[in-house]
Amino acid sequence: MNSAIRTGLVVGKFWPPHRGHQLLLENAAAQVAELVVLVYANPDSARHPAAVRAEWLRALYRGDELADGPCIGATPLRVFALSAAADGVPPDAADDHTQREFVKQWLARQGMQVDVVFSSEAYGPGFAAHLGVAHVEVDAARALVPVSGTLARANPAAAARYLHPLVAAQLGAVPPAPVPRVVLLGAESSGKSTLCEALAQACGTAWVPEYGRTLHEQKNGNLDFDDLLYIARRHAELEDEAAERARGVLFCDTNAATTALYSYYYFHRCDPALQAMAAVCGQRYAHTFVCAPTVPFEQDGWRGPEALRSFQHGAILMQLDFYGIPYTLVEGTVTERVAQVRTALGDGLVQR
Repeated sequence: MNSAIRTGLVVGKFWPPHRGHQLLLENAAAQVAELVVLVYANPDSARHPAAVRAEWLRALYRGDELADGPCIGATPLRVFALSAAADGVPPDAADDHTQREFVKQWLARQGMQVDVVFSSEAYGPGFAAHLGVAHVEVDAARALVPVSGTLARANPAAAARYLHPLVAAQLGAVPPAPVPRVVLLGAESSGKSTLCEALAQACGTAWVPEYGRTLHEQKNGNLDFDDLLYIARRHAELEDEAAERARGVLFCDTNAATTALYSYYYFHRCDPALQAMAAVCGQRYAHTFVCAPTVPFEQDGWRGPEALRSFQHGAILMQLDFYGIPYTLVEGTVTERVAQVRTALGDGLVQR
């Protein structure tokens, strides 16, 4: 980071935020001490207005469980959602001077000073000059990430490879994966983690532990409401990372749908972005297995009482039926469950 550059600025519709936007933001954050991000459009999206899209950005760049606000590395992000009603956002069709002057005046009203504008658009140099600051261009030719918000809105499925899983889910899409993903669900102490690891070993591939359990332990059981969306986002990222080293199939311990259930269980509500991630689980996973809660219950200090197992099991089955997700129930010993899964998947998918 150049210590002489204190504050960077990025403006855009982020409708929706895609990997090109992320490339821009991450390049910008590497060069400044603080990054201001303005999100707006006029006319705006009725379904996903600027305030919602700004929340997606904050969720994408929430750091670990100890983070204080969104950041990229050590650089904090100050994300603002602007609107025509509250901020006087000019129409998208307004001339360049009007657009530039709007941002200049908005910054002045907030008492903000920026040192550099980052953009991937042709307007960037003139915009920066109007503000009297430097300009840095990032992949204006779209050579690194060939996507646009217009394409993503028009055909989310085709653009999904250029969308973070959290964002793709908001559009009802799932990014493609290099290998099929198989998810194991189950109530607490139903043997799914043990089975997931055993399957990975038997099939010579990778598996993804339940990130929610990891964070739950790190926070000594004191999860906040916002942690649940973070859990789903981080788990999806860990799946994508593991898929790159998996062979033939990737086994996943839990999914966003179960995380949404726990959100309702703990907080009696669920973030709409997490609801959307839960809703596409039928597309994200090639097969869903549910572990019957018939193994001996093990209280490890983090789980609820054994009596909850039956209720949790029923809630998982109800949710799968609600989403129309087919599943296979597995029971018996670990060896028997491994055999049941391998039979259901077929030898071609799971052979070493």
